Amino acid sequence: MPHPSNVIMKIPRFYILATGLTGAIAVGLGAFGAHGLEEILLDRGLTDVWKTASLYHLIHSVVLLALLSWKPFPTRTWWFFWAGIGIFSGTLYLMGLTGWRWLGAITPIGGTALIIGWVLLAFSIREQKSE
Repeated sequence: MPHPSNVIMKIPRFYILATGLTGAIAVGLGAFGAHGLEEILLDRGLTDVWKTASLYHLIHSVVLLALLSWKPFPTRTWWFFWAGIGIFSGTLYLMGLTGWRWLGAITPIGGTALIIGWVLLAFSIREQKSE
């Protein structure tokens, strides 16, 4: 068995970059909602919506990070989580910024993508190679 330091993971740079940026954006938007938009969100009654978007965004960014260490790399699972973050949290962020509550009708599409990501994750364990 090769020493762990000799094992080079061959994950395309895109996934590493996108994962890092997704996490950074989660932290930035969470702070922006708490500080820069606090009054607007309170006036619109959408503070909890923003908090939900930020929470799901950050949690699933950590999941993307964890997936980078899996062998083989679960590309399809990663994409479902990434798309789910964008659609679920993205529509909630837009709702907070614009007040357009109709965006809530699109949000479940992102939630479904996140659920599919979790199901794929659950069933991908048999594809993992034990070291």
